[in-house]
Amino acid sequence: MNHQLWGLDLGGTKVECVILESKDHPKVIARERLYTEKEKGYHHILNRIKLLVDQVAAQVGNQPQRIGIGTPGTLDPLTQKLKNSNSTELNGQPIKADLEALLGIPVAIANDANCFALAETRMGAVQELKPNAEVVFGVIMGTGVGGGLVVNGKIIGGLHGIGGEWGHNFLDESGGACYCGRTGCVETLISGPGTERYYEKLSGQHLPLKEVYQRYLGKNDPHATQTIEHLCLMFGKGLATLINIIDPDVILIGGGVGNIDVLYDEGVRQVEKYTFNNSLETIIARPKLGDSAGVFGAAFLHAN
Repeated sequence: MNHQLWGLDLGGTKVECVILESKDHPKVIARERLYTEKEKGYHHILNRIKLLVDQVAAQVGNQPQRIGIGTPGTLDPLTQKLKNSNSTELNGQPIKADLEALLGIPVAIANDANCFALAETRMGAVQELKPNAEVVFGVIMGTGVGGGLVVNGKIIGGLHGIGGEWGHNFLDESGGACYCGRTGCVETLISGPGTERYYEKLSGQHLPLKEVYQRYLGKNDPHATQTIEHLCLMFGKGLATLINIIDPDVILIGGGVGNIDVLYDEGVRQVEKYTFNNSLETIIARPKLGDSAGVFGAAFLHAN
């Protein structure tokens, strides 16, 4: 029996395919990319996926029996159409059904944050930090804020397909309006752009977050100091709410904002301060797989 795991990561500009030897031995057998050429429309993207799968199949000399796909956005469990994707040409489309018809095999779909959490659980940082972890939460803190929840090695997508979407919980009014139509979402406060806006409001100057952080480290810009301290505070309050609800063994911090070192000391102290427990035992750490997490997680979607 063929135990290979096939995964696809559908990004904004590229689609990537990987084959892993098996769930217990996730060695990469093949890995290829193509540009999606998304400006040519939805059906062209599907055909690019088919072309990539055919190319990889020819390379290894066998066809996939099933495939997992990580996407921007979420497949709505009720309508079976994609929603909340920043690749807007995919929204409202029955992508799972269309790909199953085109490829002739079962397709499993999950959003990129869930794939990130699943990959780090199955073959990434969790295997080093706490391999027997039952509950893992993968945080994405970048242009936006998202997340993925994995319990006993499986994604918890939820009734509406929004399991893990902590970025659109209310955190603080000071975050202002969010694109989702609400005010004060987690995303407005601890995303990269949200943190840059906070600094600009204090200083009257727009700077990239990397530069704000360098000024914080240099201890010569009080606005930068206040901005990073505020980021740590909001990070702490936001994650503490997650811990109080799902009580995970491990939380992994992905995305560009996760590169800010102070989150792992002062930020974690703020998490502990707001967590409903006498001490914080949850491991809060960096991921291991980098850009590979999405496609590896997709490959594990069909792993039993």
